[in-house]
Amino acid sequence: MTILNNLPTRTLLQRAAALTSRSSRPLSTSTATSPSTNPTNFPSYLLATPTTEITTFPSGLRVASETIPSSSTATVGVWIDAGSRYETPHNNGAAHFLEHMAFKGTSKRTQYQLEIEIENMGGHLNAYTSREQTVYFAKVFEKDVPRAMDILADILLTSKLDPRAVNRERDVILREMREVNKSNEELVLDHLHGTAFQNSGLGRTILGPERNICTLSRADLREYIDTHYLAPQMVIAGAGAVDHGRLCELAEHYFGGLRVELDDAERESDAVCLDEGKFVGSDVRIHFKSDNMVHMALAYEGASWTSEYAYPLMLLQTLIGGYDRAAGKNVTSQLCYDVAASELANSISTFNTCYKDTGLFGLYAIADKERVSDLMASVMNNLSKMADHIREEDVERAKTALKATMLMGLDGNTNVCEDIGRQLLTYGRRLTPAEIFGRIEEVTVE
Repeated sequence: MTILNNLPTRTLLQRAAALTSRSSRPLSTSTATSPSTNPTNFPSYLLATPTTEITTFPSGLRVASETIPSSSTATVGVWIDAGSRYETPHNNGAAHFLEHMAFKGTSKRTQYQLEIEIENMGGHLNAYTSREQTVYFAKVFEKDVPRAMDILADILLTSKLDPRAVNRERDVILREMREVNKSNEELVLDHLHGTAFQNSGLGRTILGPERNICTLSRADLREYIDTHYLAPQMVIAGAGAVDHGRLCELAEHYFGGLRVELDDAERESDAVCLDEGKFVGSDVRIHFKSDNMVHMALAYEGASWTSEYAYPLMLLQTLIGGYDRAAGKNVTSQLCYDVAASELANSISTFNTCYKDTGLFGLYAIADKERVSDLMASVMNNLSKMADHIREEDVERAKTALKATMLMGLDGNTNVCEDIGRQLLTYGRRLTPAEIFGRIEEVTVE
């Protein structure tokens, strides 16, 4: 297994600069205006999308919702600006550990009572942890939204964290780690982050190291809650059959007592990591003699969510596309065509991962070890060519594909709720589909 993280970013940024929008406007969190593209050019369904209502409490807690009149169900959740990048070597893995512990009982409900209550509502309760966000959400009928908010507050803020349950969960997480490590793609991308963002929070894994899983205590988990679940870092989001005023009342009732900020001692403690994500070019290779296939990632420093290069890089990702020998997917790009025609790899795909202050843009490939040199030569040759020339028709095709992906990503209450929560944390506001289409349309080939 080989992981490559290439140093030079000039070629990539040249291409992104060539594809940058006419106005080169960063997606500032304070920007409230829509792009200059004439809204009359957009289809009616795009302009008729429901309004996202946003309320900010004096504590900094934000409540955002989108009411869909025809819906009889709702998704409500809590999006927290807390993930593995904000953990330290001491407590790395705490956010993910808490995700497991949240469903093991609270001061009001046992694990069994929690499961029965959700089941009797016909609801669905779930959570996930990423490098920058922790999310807990529930899908329920309209009449059960208040109960869902009660449950979310209960599992987030008053989880029992019984020491015996903590010890039992260690084995569960260790088994999960073994399963993750069996996935070469996940393993490669974890190592990629580790080498691209060395000695910083973004370089740490979501699950944390095995030693932390075995040693994190109830006190460590409680400290993580106290230092990361702060009002300004949380968004209560809802979509579907939700009334914004009522959601604000519920948020005030259940989350009104959240802390607002850390004190100086907590900021300097080993419970909080507030460093910036600094990209460090490097090369990591892990060899397994028993494996003839190479799983590798080649990455450049990408763009943050609010960067002026965010949408050009999204288009560039779509332009390069991907290829899978089994499916023959997207051989329309020259790179994928060359890979397919010369049988350089079993598969190759493009990724574009954005974070608050940086990003990773690159390619992931699976190839026979004898073809790696030819594959890398083809990749670098095609990327270099793209710095000088991209066809107008290819850009238009990529725009259409990206718009379709964006719209399909908003299909259903849960997807809309996810979009609201994520955007409020990353942009400080909600971008309408029309604004997103406008920003895509602004990208040109000069």
